[in-house]
Amino acid sequence: MNIYEFTSSFRNHPVLFVGTGVSLRYLEDSYTWDSLLRKIASEISDDEEYYLDIKAQSESSGRFHFEKIATQLEDDFNEAIKKDRHGKLKSVNDTFYEHMHAGEKLSRLKIYISQLLNKPTLKDGMTEELAALKKASKNIGSIITTNYDTLLEDLFEFSPLIGNDILLSNPYGSVYKIHGCVTDPSKIIITAEDYEAFSLRYELVRAQLLSLFIHNPIIFIGYSISDENIKSILKTIFTYVDPNSNEAKKVRHNFLLVEWEKGSESKEITEHDIDLEGLATIRINKIKTGNFTPIYEALSSLALPVTAMDVRKVQNIVHEIYAGGDIKVTITEDLENLKNGDKILAIGSSKTIQYQYFTVSEMMANYFKIIEESNDRLLELLNKQKIQPSQFFPIFGFSTICDKITATPELKEQQTAKIQAIIDSIPERIKTDHASIEAIIADHSIANSYKGSSIIWAIINNNVPLTELEAYLKVHNNKPSTDYKKLLCVYDWIKYEKEKA
Repeated sequence: MNIYEFTSSFRNHPVLFVGTGVSLRYLEDSYTWDSLLRKIASEISDDEEYYLDIKAQSESSGRFHFEKIATQLEDDFNEAIKKDRHGKLKSVNDTFYEHMHAGEKLSRLKIYISQLLNKPTLKDGMTEELAALKKASKNIGSIITTNYDTLLEDLFEFSPLIGNDILLSNPYGSVYKIHGCVTDPSKIIITAEDYEAFSLRYELVRAQLLSLFIHNPIIFIGYSISDENIKSILKTIFTYVDPNSNEAKKVRHNFLLVEWEKGSESKEITEHDIDLEGLATIRINKIKTGNFTPIYEALSSLALPVTAMDVRKVQNIVHEIYAGGDIKVTITEDLENLKNGDKILAIGSSKTIQYQYFTVSEMMANYFKIIEESNDRLLELLNKQKIQPSQFFPIFGFSTICDKITATPELKEQQTAKIQAIIDSIPERIKTDHASIEAIIADHSIANSYKGSSIIWAIINNNVPLTELEAYLKVHNNKPSTDYKKLLCVYDWIKYEKEKA
């Protein structure tokens, strides 16, 4: 069975359990637990044997206990940096004393870790694979990670939940960071004491996680088959679920471990037995590959009834009902009378309830997100809306991911004519040789009302790369404006039509 066949049986949104291997795969500055501790040791001692001695003292039964190494390093590191107030790690001390003035004591070691990992830089050559992962986000229910960095929340635009925050929050559409995050050094879990406290707290969130694991497919990625995190999760599940029950069979069927194997292009799922001490041997599904793109594409192609974010919205409304929020019960035959700001949970026949999501303007404002996620179901709603001949609309990119837009030929002809008219009307005086959008905006000889046209001229004539326009549009602070819509449609036309010609 290949990965596409395996995921096609999913009926719920999968949960990703993400380990260090993912950060190592995609980020320039990332570390294994061992290499992170070695890096910390190197900041306070030039003697490599200093770290090796601590490591040797933390070994038992052939296994190195990195949490014990971290405990020793924390004591040594905190003392060394305290004595070197204005040394190379002055910023660590600055942050420490800033928090002390506010009455909060932080570990200098954890401050250092947060500063070391707080600006993730993507590796070259991973753009295509990361784009495939981002596209799959619409079908990912939740992410659970032991990583400290912010790669996942930055990529998925999910809300991070750190530590016990999951108890008061909706984990759907969230990144649950069980070992802490660089954004909050106080919650980083790394020492033996941290792990002991974590074990006590973990009992409180176990039931909520267990519900996710039993009812959703679980995909482990960035871990090895021998990782204690995998065994811990399986023990958690099969402590409460009879290994011989139908429920257990369902869990095993939905469980997938993605294991990296250099040079492999395999898409095949195999079975693997894991021996759980004190419990039965559990058979799980595994794929070994060096190319993760097919896995992400398989997840992206899932045809689930609603997206994970839609589920989150419904759960938030239900939570508001439980909490006694400002809830109204409305019986109406005319959905148009409902205000745009209202949150709506509709219960009734599919014949009487209509699902209208984004307006045309909202689709344009969310253009790049829709493209990245290949949200074809959202674009099908264009068939219920009328785009006037006077309107700008980026049909070329949208038509590449949704072939069910009935007005596509007409809209393409309409937009091509509008863009050509813009190009033909650009005054000679604003046809500059500027090689960047920043230079055009800074040029006071070009009136503000003509900045957009000057940018279009520069893009059409290859003075400014299309990638720069893309970056500019993504952070544009006035997406309802005509300038934004013109620039977006020119970008869309060049990228998906002109460059193919």
